[in-house]
Amino acid sequence: MSYSAPSQITQRQLAYFEGKHVLIAGELIDDFPLELDKHCASTSIFTTNYAYYQQFSEHHSIKCYFGAELVEETNADMILLYWPKAKAEAEYLLTMLLAKLGKDTEIVVVGENRSGVKSIEKMFADLGPMNKFDSARRCSFYWGQCTENVPTFTLQDWFKEYQVQFENHTIEVRSLPGVFSHGEFDKGSELLLQTLPNLRGHVLDFGCGAGVLGSVMKTLNPKIHLDMVDISALAIASSIETLKANDLEGHVFASDVYSNTKENYQFIVSNPPFHAGLKTHYSSTEELLEKAPQNLTHQGQLILVANSFLQYPPIIEKAFGHCETLAKNNKFKIYSAQK
Repeated sequence: MSYSAPSQITQRQLAYFEGKHVLIAGELIDDFPLELDKHCASTSIFTTNYAYYQQFSEHHSIKCYFGAELVEETNADMILLYWPKAKAEAEYLLTMLLAKLGKDTEIVVVGENRSGVKSIEKMFADLGPMNKFDSARRCSFYWGQCTENVPTFTLQDWFKEYQVQFENHTIEVRSLPGVFSHGEFDKGSELLLQTLPNLRGHVLDFGCGAGVLGSVMKTLNPKIHLDMVDISALAIASSIETLKANDLEGHVFASDVYSNTKENYQFIVSNPPFHAGLKTHYSSTEELLEKAPQNLTHQGQLILVANSFLQYPPIIEKAFGHCETLAKNNKFKIYSAQK
């Protein structure tokens, strides 16, 4: 794999990492940690992305941690943070990791300029020095050190709480930074819920995010067996908290599309993601659609919402032999197919 632009600028500055115990976190999309490991005393990864965790869990020289919070002990003395697409997520990761590693931790921050990476200067102002040392390929490379005011971190403090009204039900939602629809009810999800039939049997909520879809489906159809999956540990933690806040039951777990799902589903329901970082990304949704028939029971049904411009019907038609449009407005369409 060729390196991303942030990794390429980091590769120019390998001297910063010589002899350091480096913990890498943030918007990782390539295998640059393997290159970096040749220059460090040790290299480890903290990721909230389950697919990335699976990729690196096979490399014995690099310890890889997956979760919403780093709870394992580590000897890291430097953080390499790939700036995520959401500033709030960057602040979350920065606070959590510095609270874990403590005073005098060095930190390198790298990211695309359009992502708002320069916000690190203001964000780090009370913690110690933070300066830009390189700029290339529309990216910036910062080095800093936490020399004062080491932050404290409590996971529960980072959940944003809001309510979703659907029909005559009120759903309490708890969401961590970086999770889809953080703090608001997505209009596509609302149209999808308005279109859903009565559900029964085993239901899969793919790309569960903060747990809005799954919680509403379980509230309206209390007898269903609900599985909720996402690739993001932040989403998994959010969905678990949302179910708990509404006294609902569901099985919430990480899965790279169907990698960890175990049931043949009567319904697969999704408001699937189509962004990865700052770039449009469709591959996980294409896999969701292409392999849906293999994961549905006889006469099982796929129902999803998508932005109108996304070309999903041909993929669904190829997988099922047909595709129906159940509803649409000026922005979204609800697609369905039955096995």
